[in-house]
Amino acid sequence: MTGGAGASSLSGMPIIATRDLTMRFPGVTALDALSFTVETGVTGLVGANGAGKSTLIKILLGLLPPTSGGALVLGHDIAVEGPRIRGSVGFMPEYDCLPPDVSATEFVVHLARVSGLPATAARERAADVLRHVGLYEERYRPMGGYSTGMRQKVKLAQALVHDPRLVFLDEPTNGLDPQGRDEMLALIRRIGTEFGISVLVTSHLLGELERVCDNVVIIDGGRLLSAQSLAAYTEASGRLLVEVEDGREALERHLAERGATVRPDGRHLVVDLAGEETYDLIRDGVADLGLALVRLEQARHHIEEVFR
Repeated sequence: MTGGAGASSLSGMPIIATRDLTMRFPGVTALDALSFTVETGVTGLVGANGAGKSTLIKILLGLLPPTSGGALVLGHDIAVEGPRIRGSVGFMPEYDCLPPDVSATEFVVHLARVSGLPATAARERAADVLRHVGLYEERYRPMGGYSTGMRQKVKLAQALVHDPRLVFLDEPTNGLDPQGRDEMLALIRRIGTEFGISVLVTSHLLGELERVCDNVVIIDGGRLLSAQSLAAYTEASGRLLVEVEDGREALERHLAERGATVRPDGRHLVVDLAGEETYDLIRDGVADLGLALVRLEQARHHIEEVFR
């Protein structure tokens, strides 16, 4: 994944490619000359609320014409091929859009038919995707009685029912409790790994995207901050994390007296890595002080450091 013109994936082209994409509303620039490419896999689109994420998705779906610039989605031009794009992708909106007096099965079957599937195939696909998202037993109940987590799963199911090549998931964990977030993130990861469907998922929660994404695009105030693989964001930092059962303060003093640059961070010590001798220094210090070593590993960067 790269900022600007990039490498290819499907049929020699990236999944998404934007070029100087700009969107201005009266008094507001929602997107400011965005240029990046997205490859296959799970890609996170991260930014604070109001950063332009939802506006970008609407433009990529061909629902909102940009002020200037352009984009290709699955090789199709957003300016003239909006219907073709929408027929090839799935979309899970952030807002609540489910009719309360309709069952999940009825709703998902209806949208499968709208996408062009015959009646029998639509029913089979609806049953399959509802089972995959964990709603098989509840699929005949009216959705007005569903919990927030169940409603989010229905929205995910309808985005998948027509077997798209790409899905846009707009803040899919909004309103969910910790268990619901974990379940949704696991589903998103499965979509990319087991189903082979590429995913663009938006979130303002950086830790979530670190758990499920292969690539991350970061925008702030409508401007592109970075677009690259998750591995590039979270590469080793040149520091070691050290955790011992007891005696953290004693170990900190021991290492500092021997020239190490060390600072406490919660229950850990963060030690600057000056070479292989740093490992030896920590090992010897733990042994000399008779401490129990719980953890020793190289610290990694986090996505939020880009914002700092």
